[in-house]
Amino acid sequence: MNFQHTVLDRFLRYVKIDTQSDPFSDTCPSTEKQKDLGRLLVKELQELGLADAHIDENGYVYATLESNVDKKVPVICFCSHMDTAPDCSGTNVKPIIHENYQGQDLVLPDDPTQVLRVANHPELASKTGHDIITASGTTLLGADNKAGVAAIMDAVTQMLRHPEIPHGRIRIMFTPDEEIGRGVDKADMTKLAADFGYTIDGERVGSLEDETFSADGAEVIIHGVSVHPGFAKDKLVNAIKIAGEVLDALPKDRLSPETTSGREGFIHPVHITGNGEKANIQFILRDFTRDGLAQHGETLKAIVKEVLSRHPKATYEVQIKEQYRNMKEVLDLHPQVANYAQEAIERTGLEVHRSSIRGGTDGSRLSFMGLPCPNIFAGEHAFHSKQEWATRQDMEKAAETIINLASIWAEKS
Repeated sequence: MNFQHTVLDRFLRYVKIDTQSDPFSDTCPSTEKQKDLGRLLVKELQELGLADAHIDENGYVYATLESNVDKKVPVICFCSHMDTAPDCSGTNVKPIIHENYQGQDLVLPDDPTQVLRVANHPELASKTGHDIITASGTTLLGADNKAGVAAIMDAVTQMLRHPEIPHGRIRIMFTPDEEIGRGVDKADMTKLAADFGYTIDGERVGSLEDETFSADGAEVIIHGVSVHPGFAKDKLVNAIKIAGEVLDALPKDRLSPETTSGREGFIHPVHITGNGEKANIQFILRDFTRDGLAQHGETLKAIVKEVLSRHPKATYEVQIKEQYRNMKEVLDLHPQVANYAQEAIERTGLEVHRSSIRGGTDGSRLSFMGLPCPNIFAGEHAFHSKQEWATRQDMEKAAETIINLASIWAEKS
């Protein structure tokens, strides 16, 4: 079917809106500017005819594409997040289209030290003839996840333009704050009222991810003894120094992101604050199995206990909290969800790359909130960096995959 795609125009429009989230904010959304994109999406959805499109007080966008078939079809949700990562500026993004790419280095004009080379971005080697979109060198692009947002919006447009494409009831949800781990904290699952879902937030074209890490967060709090340094002999117990000992005691050749791959998990310190009296170390713990994740927690506790045994005047706490769990535990109970996605990718003419994610998505938590939800590619690359890129052709393929997936659910119900 010949689609007159809108995904590129939409993408270029969306990335210019600064939607960076803030991990140090307690509000939802964490930044009000995320609602700027949300309001635009509501306006565009309403103009397409989705009359119920709206944004709620927490910055979530909901809309419905009604069924065009006469039989009962499970309600499917397509979801992407609107925020961009705190790692790199999202202010004044200037998208650049490098048309008909021919394998050359791409120098980003606002900072010529930012150069996309095939050696550093191997996926570029397969993009000859594509129109590649980058930022100008001083910001991220925002393809993570505005490529997914644009693909969903384009897919809705095409299904409305081509009523001959069969589909059941489709629910759309765009979320804030995914990049800071709060993407579905306030998602209204009763309002969403969907049976199954798909996040559109993957990288490599043709990728389908139906397994994630399971994740916990850990906090180590060390209480020292504060004394004036001029009178500190045999009295002062410096919490900062003890925190340094804890970090130094972590394994050097295993159990860290820089020493693991594949299905290996890790213990990773991500933030440290403190003074002589009290120090706080925050960790993320990751593994594909619950038993492995629990073991990482016990390993961390043992390290802290051993270090603190050398400082009897100090005290400590280790607090471990659940973040998300491996979506595969839920998806294995509903194999058709991922299998239909695989068929949809194949119908789009792509090779399927079915894999596990060394990370998580909104779909990880949604799966345990009653919405089995694997992750499908959006075509974003080098996310969270000034060298982030995507291609028009890959985003169009993402939109076509969404359309095929909606059709498959209608056909097989």
